[in-house]
Amino acid sequence: MKNDLLEIRWHGRGGQGAVTASEILAEAALEEGKYFQAFPDYGPERMGAPVRAYTRISSAPIRQHCQITNPDAVVVLDPTLIGVVDFTEGLKEGGTVIVNIGESPAELKKRIGFKGGKLFTVDATRIAIDTIGKNIPNTPLVGALLKALGGGLSKEAVLDGVKKKIGTKVSEKLVKANVVAFERAYNEVKGE
Repeated sequence: MKNDLLEIRWHGRGGQGAVTASEILAEAALEEGKYFQAFPDYGPERMGAPVRAYTRISSAPIRQHCQITNPDAVVVLDPTLIGVVDFTEGLKEGGTVIVNIGESPAELKKRIGFKGGKLFTVDATRIAIDTIGKNIPNTPLVGALLKALGGGLSKEAVLDGVKKKIGTKVSEKLVKANVVAFERAYNEVKGE
């Protein structure tokens, strides 16, 4: 994190929870007394359309209010975006990419020609279906991102963010399932 500012760009499709994921991290930043921004970027709102969301977190006030073009980290919620969207565009040197896919980081690196930075993979779709019962991979990917970044926010604050944000939309049973999904991805994410 340069200058204590962490910038994350989320790539997904409508209905997968990219916007909610960015807001979960914002909730966690608030819990820890940090400054934050979380906002979406999409065209016509429809299920399945490509969307982007952004998260900024800092211990100092954030003065910029624009899209993130040089992220520290990128999270890809839908593997069908590989080859369709250049999700590594503008990634800072040594940046982190987390992709929802069943391939190993080495396999994916070779397939997409990823050079520089750190690449992590986790099968968030499988985890979401196993735990939540639906292909909504956002909560598992928040867990994978937290593990891949290795800090910046505490795991407890992020889990509180998950409970607060998801708890406003779903039953207590689904909140607990999302916590399990988060934990599984946190433990199952692989990096190279």
